[in-house]
Amino acid sequence: MSAASIGETPMIEADHASKWFGDVVAVSDVSFRIGPGVTALLGPNGAGKSTLLRMLCGLTPPDRGAVRILGADPRRDISVRGRIGIVPQQEAMFEALTAFEFVRLAGLLHGVGDPAAAARWALDLVELDHADHRSTTTYSKGMKQRVKVAQALVNDPAVMVLDEPLTGLDPRQRGHLIELFGRLGEQGRCVIVSSHVLDEVERFGSRVLVVAQGRLAATGDFRAIRDLMDDRPHRIRVRTDRTREVATELISSPGVLAVRLEPAAGGRPGAVIVDTTDAPVFRRSVAAAAQRADATLLEVSPLDDDLDSVFRYLVGR
Repeated sequence: MSAASIGETPMIEADHASKWFGDVVAVSDVSFRIGPGVTALLGPNGAGKSTLLRMLCGLTPPDRGAVRILGADPRRDISVRGRIGIVPQQEAMFEALTAFEFVRLAGLLHGVGDPAAAARWALDLVELDHADHRSTTTYSKGMKQRVKVAQALVNDPAVMVLDEPLTGLDPRQRGHLIELFGRLGEQGRCVIVSSHVLDEVERFGSRVLVVAQGRLAATGDFRAIRDLMDDRPHRIRVRTDRTREVATELISSPGVLAVRLEPAAGGRPGAVIVDTTDAPVFRRSVAAAAQRADATLLEVSPLDDDLDSVFRYLVGR
């Protein structure tokens, strides 16, 4: 796949990067370049997002191709690692420590000049009290997530790599962190945030990398990605007491690509499975079709509104 260029000055680059574990291909021939600002990495669970982020951070090497952070190989150039902030998907932290002790320790390991002051600053950014003397074992999932973000900020990094950082947060906390990521991007940092939630990604900003089945399925402006998703064919089940008659009426409805019958099973009546390019128009026309067929509508439900089906469509384009 050709390289996707997002942003003017590349701060993160992947060049035909691939990674496999035994016979399983986790990431396949991914190329892109992104610069300052917030970029969302969107994909369903198991798409290869975490593996790709681990390669970008230098935590695991690509089996083929290359990755660069600030123009350097993060596995070979130790100095560039100190300019990266990482929020892993796992809750990895020393839970016997307080949040302040944990973040200060991260500052010490990074060689920050005043790690205590840096820890207080980072915890304040994520709205946690540095004077809280409780162990992080007592923290909720959302609080632990914010501690992880604080330790990623403590070294004032140029590049931030965040793997599903909003999991477990309440709506207000999610909004605060999304706003924080936006501010960090506006300051010239390169922030890449992974998520499998489409509405969440929309709030991060307009720049999106879509990953599915280990491949880069689409790149670019969020609105363009959303249009690709909305324009895909939709599959809808119409359950009725007169399947053949309704199918005959539906085949000529606007935007209908295909119609097939689903036989009755398990005591449930049969159904008509419809592929359409315009789901809203179809939903408005299905009642009229049933009326013309003198049929009773029992169910009208989408079969492919989940994100996995969206990504499968994008990969197959």
